[in-house]
Amino acid sequence: MEHSIKSMGHYQTIANAMAYIRANTTKQPSLDELAEHACMSPYHFQRVFTEWAGVSPKKFLQYLTLQHAKAVISQTGNLAETADHCGLSGTSRLHDLFLSIEAVTPGAFKQLGEQLRLKYSINTCHFGNYMVASTEKGICYLHFFQDQFIALAELQQTWPKAELVQANDEHHVQVQAFFQNTNLQGAKIKLHLQGTPFQVKVWEALLRIPEGGLTSYASLAQHIGQPTASRAVGTAIGSNAIAFLIPCHRVIKSIGGIGEYRWGSERKMAMIGWEAARNQVQIEQLPEQLSMF
Repeated sequence: MEHSIKSMGHYQTIANAMAYIRANTTKQPSLDELAEHACMSPYHFQRVFTEWAGVSPKKFLQYLTLQHAKAVISQTGNLAETADHCGLSGTSRLHDLFLSIEAVTPGAFKQLGEQLRLKYSINTCHFGNYMVASTEKGICYLHFFQDQFIALAELQQTWPKAELVQANDEHHVQVQAFFQNTNLQGAKIKLHLQGTPFQVKVWEALLRIPEGGLTSYASLAQHIGQPTASRAVGTAIGSNAIAFLIPCHRVIKSIGGIGEYRWGSERKMAMIGWEAARNQVQIEQLPEQLSMF
Protein backbone atom coordinates (compact mmCIF):
# COMPACT_ATOMS: atom_id res chain seq x y z
CA MET A 1 0.00 0.00 0.00
CA GLU A 2 2.81 2.39 0.89
CA HIS A 3 4.45 1.73 -2.48
CA SER A 4 1.16 2.44 -4.31
CA ILE A 5 0.58 5.71 -2.44
CA LYS A 6 4.16 6.79 -3.11
CA SER A 7 3.81 5.91 -6.81
CA MET A 8 0.61 7.97 -7.11
CA GLY A 9 2.67 11.07 -6.43
CA HIS A 10 4.56 10.57 -9.68
CA TYR A 11 1.49 10.75 -11.93
CA GLN A 12 1.78 14.45 -12.82
CA THR A 13 5.55 14.19 -13.25
CA ILE A 14 5.26 11.36 -15.76
CA ALA A 15 2.29 12.98 -17.50
CA ASN A 16 4.43 16.10 -17.96
CA ALA A 17 7.31 13.96 -19.19
CA MET A 18 5.07 12.32 -21.80
CA ALA A 19 3.88 15.74 -22.96
CA TYR A 20 7.49 16.91 -23.16
CA ILE A 21 8.47 13.87 -25.26
CA ARG A 22 5.53 14.46 -27.62
CA ALA A 23 6.45 18.13 -28.03
CA ASN A 24 10.12 17.32 -28.65
CA THR A 25 9.93 14.03 -30.57
CA THR A 26 11.79 15.43 -33.58
CA LYS A 27 14.64 16.56 -31.28
CA GLN A 28 15.14 12.99 -29.96
CA PRO A 29 15.70 13.97 -26.29
CA SER A 30 18.11 11.75 -24.36
CA LEU A 31 17.33 9.95 -21.10
CA ASP A 32 19.53 12.44 -19.22
CA GLU A 33 17.61 15.37 -20.73
CA LEU A 34 14.24 13.83 -19.85
CA ALA A 35 15.37 13.02 -16.32
CA GLU A 36 16.65 16.57 -15.84
CA HIS A 37 13.32 17.97 -17.05
CA ALA A 38 11.55 15.73 -14.50
CA CYS A 39 14.02 16.68 -11.73
CA MET A 40 15.03 13.05 -11.20
CA SER A 41 18.13 10.98 -11.63
CA PRO A 42 18.21 9.05 -14.93
CA TYR A 43 17.92 5.73 -13.08
CA HIS A 44 14.94 6.85 -10.97
CA PHE A 45 13.19 8.47 -13.95
CA GLN A 46 13.63 5.32 -16.06
CA ARG A 47 12.13 3.13 -13.33
CA VAL A 48 9.19 5.41 -12.49
CA PHE A 49 8.34 6.17 -16.14
CA THR A 50 8.33 2.46 -17.04
CA GLU A 51 6.14 1.66 -14.04
CA TRP A 52 3.57 4.27 -15.06
CA ALA A 53 3.66 4.05 -18.87
CA GLY A 54 4.23 0.31 -19.22
CA VAL A 55 7.13 1.00 -21.60
CA SER A 56 10.52 2.63 -21.16
CA PRO A 57 11.08 6.31 -22.10
CA LYS A 58 13.15 5.12 -25.07
CA LYS A 59 10.37 2.83 -26.33
CA PHE A 60 7.75 5.55 -25.85
CA LEU A 61 9.90 7.95 -27.89
CA GLN A 62 10.35 5.28 -30.56
CA TYR A 63 6.59 4.79 -30.86
CA LEU A 64 6.04 8.53 -31.35
CA THR A 65 8.95 8.77 -33.78
CA LEU A 66 7.59 5.87 -35.82
CA GLN A 67 4.15 7.46 -35.96
CA HIS A 68 5.68 10.72 -37.19
CA ALA A 69 7.91 8.88 -39.67
CA LYS A 70 4.91 7.09 -41.20
CA ALA A 71 3.13 10.41 -41.72
CA VAL A 72 6.19 11.97 -43.41
CA ILE A 73 6.81 8.93 -45.63
CA SER A 74 3.19 8.96 -46.73
CA GLN A 75 3.48 12.62 -47.71
CA THR A 76 6.97 12.78 -49.23
CA GLY A 77 8.01 9.19 -50.02
CA ASN A 78 11.60 10.28 -49.29
CA LEU A 79 13.38 8.20 -46.63
CA ALA A 80 16.32 10.59 -46.16
CA GLU A 81 13.94 13.51 -45.68
CA THR A 82 11.88 11.44 -43.26
CA ALA A 83 14.93 10.59 -41.14
CA ASP A 84 15.87 14.29 -41.02
CA HIS A 85 12.30 15.31 -40.10
CA CYS A 86 12.33 12.83 -37.21
CA GLY A 87 15.66 14.02 -35.83
CA LEU A 88 17.39 10.75 -36.75
CA SER A 89 21.02 10.78 -37.86
CA GLY A 90 20.31 8.96 -41.12
CA THR A 91 18.24 6.39 -43.00
CA SER A 92 20.03 3.54 -41.19
CA ARG A 93 18.50 4.65 -37.88
CA LEU A 94 15.12 5.00 -39.58
CA HIS A 95 15.56 1.47 -40.92
CA ASP A 96 16.41 0.13 -37.44
CA LEU A 97 13.41 1.94 -35.93
CA PHE A 98 10.92 0.31 -38.29
CA LEU A 99 12.49 -3.13 -37.90
CA SER A 100 12.63 -2.99 -34.09
CA ILE A 101 8.95 -2.07 -33.66
CA GLU A 102 7.11 -3.45 -36.70
CA ALA A 103 9.63 -5.88 -38.20
CA VAL A 104 9.26 -4.20 -41.60
CA THR A 105 11.62 -1.82 -43.39
CA PRO A 106 10.58 1.79 -44.08
CA GLY A 107 10.83 0.97 -47.78
CA ALA A 108 8.33 -1.87 -47.37
CA PHE A 109 5.99 0.41 -45.42
CA LYS A 110 6.32 3.05 -48.15
CA GLN A 111 5.25 0.49 -50.72
CA LEU A 112 2.38 -0.81 -48.54
CA GLY A 113 3.56 -4.36 -48.99
CA GLU A 114 4.79 -4.02 -52.58
CA GLN A 115 7.56 -6.57 -53.26
CA LEU A 116 6.67 -8.22 -49.95
CA ARG A 117 5.90 -11.92 -50.30
CA LEU A 118 3.30 -13.40 -47.97
CA LYS A 119 2.88 -17.14 -47.64
CA TYR A 120 -0.53 -18.32 -46.51
CA SER A 121 -2.08 -21.69 -45.77
CA ILE A 122 -5.44 -23.15 -44.74
CA ASN A 123 -5.53 -25.35 -41.65
CA THR A 124 -7.92 -26.57 -39.00
CA CYS A 125 -7.79 -26.95 -35.24
CA HIS A 126 -10.25 -27.55 -32.39
CA PHE A 127 -11.53 -23.96 -32.79
CA GLY A 128 -12.35 -24.37 -36.48
CA ASN A 129 -10.78 -23.61 -39.83
CA TYR A 130 -8.16 -20.88 -39.93
CA MET A 131 -5.99 -19.07 -42.42
CA VAL A 132 -2.45 -18.18 -41.37
CA ALA A 133 -0.05 -15.92 -43.28
CA SER A 134 3.54 -14.95 -42.68
CA THR A 135 6.43 -12.86 -43.95
CA GLU A 136 10.06 -13.80 -43.48
CA LYS A 137 9.84 -12.06 -40.09
CA GLY A 138 6.95 -14.05 -38.67
CA ILE A 139 3.17 -14.55 -38.50
CA CYS A 140 1.29 -11.46 -39.69
CA TYR A 141 -2.25 -12.85 -39.98
CA LEU A 142 -4.28 -15.63 -38.35
CA HIS A 143 -8.03 -15.64 -38.93
CA PHE A 144 -10.73 -18.19 -38.19
CA PHE A 145 -13.19 -18.24 -41.05
CA GLN A 146 -16.41 -19.60 -42.49
CA ASP A 147 -15.51 -18.61 -46.06
CA GLN A 148 -11.86 -18.90 -47.07
CA PHE A 149 -12.34 -16.54 -50.03
CA ILE A 150 -13.53 -13.78 -47.72
CA ALA A 151 -10.56 -14.48 -45.42
CA LEU A 152 -8.19 -14.26 -48.37
CA ALA A 153 -9.78 -10.98 -49.50
CA GLU A 154 -9.29 -9.55 -46.00
CA LEU A 155 -5.65 -10.61 -46.04
CA GLN A 156 -5.13 -8.91 -49.40
CA GLN A 157 -6.84 -5.78 -48.09
CA THR A 158 -4.50 -5.69 -45.09
CA TRP A 159 -1.42 -6.00 -47.34
CA PRO A 160 -2.75 -4.48 -50.59
CA LYS A 161 0.44 -4.62 -52.67
CA ALA A 162 1.96 -7.80 -51.30
CA GLU A 163 2.34 -10.95 -53.35
CA LEU A 164 0.26 -13.77 -51.84
CA VAL A 165 1.51 -17.32 -52.28
CA GLN A 166 -0.25 -20.39 -50.92
CA ALA A 167 2.54 -22.29 -49.20
CA ASN A 168 3.71 -23.49 -45.79
CA ASP A 169 6.83 -22.30 -44.02
CA GLU A 170 8.43 -22.84 -40.61
CA HIS A 171 6.15 -20.24 -39.00
CA HIS A 172 3.04 -22.09 -40.18
CA VAL A 173 4.42 -25.40 -38.93
CA GLN A 174 4.97 -23.87 -35.50
CA VAL A 175 1.38 -22.62 -35.38
CA GLN A 176 0.08 -26.08 -36.30
CA ALA A 177 2.26 -27.64 -33.59
CA PHE A 178 1.01 -25.06 -31.10
CA PHE A 179 -2.65 -25.92 -31.73
CA GLN A 180 -1.86 -29.64 -31.58
CA ASN A 181 -0.15 -29.08 -28.22
CA THR A 182 3.10 -30.41 -29.68
CA ASN A 183 6.38 -29.65 -27.94
CA LEU A 184 8.07 -26.83 -29.86
CA GLN A 185 11.42 -27.65 -28.23
CA GLY A 186 11.99 -24.13 -26.96
CA ALA A 187 11.17 -22.44 -30.27
CA LYS A 188 9.15 -19.23 -30.06
CA ILE A 189 6.54 -18.30 -32.62
CA LYS A 190 7.59 -14.98 -34.12
CA LEU A 191 5.00 -12.34 -34.93
CA HIS A 192 5.12 -9.61 -37.56
CA LEU A 193 2.88 -6.85 -36.20
CA GLN A 194 1.45 -4.04 -38.31
CA GLY A 195 -0.33 -1.35 -36.34
CA THR A 196 -0.19 2.06 -34.70
CA PRO A 197 2.03 2.56 -31.63
CA PHE A 198 -1.07 2.43 -29.40
CA GLN A 199 -2.33 -0.78 -31.01
CA VAL A 200 1.07 -2.44 -30.67
CA LYS A 201 1.20 -1.38 -27.01
CA VAL A 202 -2.21 -2.97 -26.36
CA TRP A 203 -1.24 -6.16 -28.20
CA GLU A 204 2.00 -6.41 -26.21
CA ALA A 205 -0.08 -6.12 -23.01
CA LEU A 206 -2.32 -8.94 -24.23
CA LEU A 207 0.72 -11.18 -24.65
CA ARG A 208 1.45 -10.77 -20.93
CA ILE A 209 -1.90 -12.28 -19.85
CA PRO A 210 -1.10 -15.88 -18.82
CA GLU A 211 -2.91 -18.85 -20.29
CA GLY A 212 -6.07 -19.50 -18.27
CA GLY A 213 -6.05 -15.90 -17.05
CA LEU A 214 -8.69 -13.27 -17.79
CA THR A 215 -8.76 -9.50 -17.52
CA SER A 216 -11.18 -6.68 -18.33
CA TYR A 217 -10.94 -3.84 -20.83
CA ALA A 218 -10.71 -1.38 -17.93
CA SER A 219 -7.95 -3.36 -16.22
CA LEU A 220 -5.98 -3.58 -19.48
CA ALA A 221 -6.31 0.17 -19.98
CA GLN A 222 -5.07 0.65 -16.42
CA HIS A 223 -2.16 -1.72 -17.08
CA ILE A 224 -0.88 0.30 -20.05
CA GLY A 225 -1.09 3.52 -18.05
CA GLN A 226 -4.20 4.93 -19.75
CA PRO A 227 -7.07 4.20 -17.32
CA THR A 228 -9.59 6.35 -19.22
CA ALA A 229 -8.92 4.66 -22.57
CA SER A 230 -11.06 1.52 -22.17
CA ARG A 231 -12.95 2.21 -25.40
CA ALA A 232 -9.75 2.82 -27.36
CA VAL A 233 -8.30 -0.37 -25.88
CA GLY A 234 -11.39 -2.26 -27.07
CA THR A 235 -10.95 -0.84 -30.57
CA ALA A 236 -7.28 -1.86 -30.63
CA ILE A 237 -8.22 -5.37 -29.48
CA GLY A 238 -10.81 -5.58 -32.26
CA SER A 239 -8.11 -4.62 -34.79
CA ASN A 240 -5.90 -7.55 -33.83
CA ALA A 241 -5.21 -9.59 -36.98
CA ILE A 242 -3.52 -12.53 -35.24
CA ALA A 243 -6.15 -14.62 -33.48
CA PHE A 244 -5.35 -16.65 -30.36
CA LEU A 245 -1.56 -16.10 -30.55
CA ILE A 246 -2.27 -12.53 -29.48
CA PRO A 247 -4.84 -13.58 -26.86
CA CYS A 248 -7.58 -10.96 -27.17
CA HIS A 249 -10.01 -13.72 -26.16
CA ARG A 250 -8.72 -13.35 -22.58
CA VAL A 251 -10.35 -9.91 -22.21
CA ILE A 252 -13.94 -9.86 -20.93
CA LYS A 253 -16.39 -7.26 -19.64
CA SER A 254 -15.78 -6.08 -16.08
CA ILE A 255 -19.54 -5.97 -15.34
CA GLY A 256 -20.13 -9.53 -16.46
CA GLY A 257 -20.56 -11.17 -19.83
CA ILE A 258 -18.10 -12.64 -22.25
CA GLY A 259 -17.81 -9.56 -24.42
CA GLU A 260 -17.56 -9.32 -28.19
CA TYR A 261 -15.02 -11.23 -30.24
CA ARG A 262 -13.96 -10.72 -33.84
CA TRP A 263 -14.24 -14.45 -34.56
CA GLY A 264 -17.47 -15.09 -32.66
CA SER A 265 -18.49 -15.15 -28.98
CA GLU A 266 -19.02 -18.91 -29.04
CA ARG A 267 -15.47 -19.48 -30.23
CA LYS A 268 -14.22 -17.09 -27.54
CA MET A 269 -16.01 -19.10 -24.84
CA ALA A 270 -14.55 -22.32 -26.25
CA MET A 271 -11.03 -20.84 -26.11
CA ILE A 272 -11.45 -19.67 -22.53
CA GLY A 273 -12.82 -23.05 -21.48
CA TRP A 274 -10.09 -24.97 -23.29
CA GLU A 275 -7.35 -22.92 -21.62
CA ALA A 276 -8.99 -23.22 -18.21
CA ALA A 277 -9.11 -27.01 -18.60
CA ARG A 278 -5.47 -27.15 -19.71
CA ASN A 279 -4.45 -24.97 -16.79
CA GLN A 280 -6.37 -27.18 -14.33
CA VAL A 281 -4.67 -30.31 -15.67
CA GLN A 282 -1.28 -28.68 -15.21
CA ILE A 283 -2.14 -27.73 -11.62
CA GLU A 284 -3.34 -31.24 -10.81
CA GLN A 285 -0.17 -32.74 -12.22
CA LEU A 286 2.12 -30.33 -10.38
CA PRO A 287 2.40 -32.23 -7.02
CA GLU A 288 3.31 -35.43 -8.84
CA GLN A 289 5.93 -33.61 -10.87
CA LEU A 290 7.38 -32.06 -7.75
CA SER A 291 7.57 -35.42 -6.00
CA MET A 292 9.92 -36.68 -8.68
CA PHE A 293 12.74 -34.44 -7.43
